[in-house]
Amino acid sequence: MSSILKVDEIQDTSGNNIINENAGTITIGKSGDTVNLASGATNNLGITEAQQWRLTTDFTGDAIPIASNWEIVDTTGQGYLGTGMTQSSGVFTFPSTGIWFVQFTVSYNQSGGTDTLLESNISVTINNSSFTDQCRCFTELGASGENQSVDTSTIIDVTDTSNVKVRFNVSSNASSNTVRGSSGNNQTFVTFIRLGDT
Repeated sequence: MSSILKVDEIQDTSGNNIINENAGTITIGKSGDTVNLASGATNNLGITEAQQWRLTTDFTGDAIPIASNWEIVDTTGQGYLGTGMTQSSGVFTFPSTGIWFVQFTVSYNQSGGTDTLLESNISVTINNSSFTDQCRCFTELGASGENQSVDTSTIIDVTDTSNVKVRFNVSSNASSNTVRGSSGNNQTFVTFIRLGDT
């Protein structure tokens, strides 16, 4: 036989609030309290999604977007939280709505001998069709063999997982730059973290 206990507030023996419900808002504890989660219990609050994808091989020249050779980061000791992103031809789909932090890190190598201006950007669509650059990052390589790593980031309001998607682009004013990739460690990679509800 089941029982139902109906209350709006639970207090300790000193009259301090433990749990309170008011107008649809549940408050646990009082200001200054520490709220602990028992070992082995599941926490459905806070960050529920965090994942990295990386480029597995080098390529030279422009890519709008980087459409191939992506993998979920899987080196020993690395992992992810939640359902995770999906990807098709360089277009990434979010597993759930929410406010998402997205960071794009690119490792470049100059294989030629001329000054090269390099651009990396994060492009977003809100209609599953037209993409707009949300952020752009520039760097310059000079001498042959020079290396640079740059990153750019944005916060995306994913209101609809079917329409709000993201892709990653690189371009330059010369064809001699190489974008570095590896299946063994993160060189060119993207980071996705769901921060909270939209």
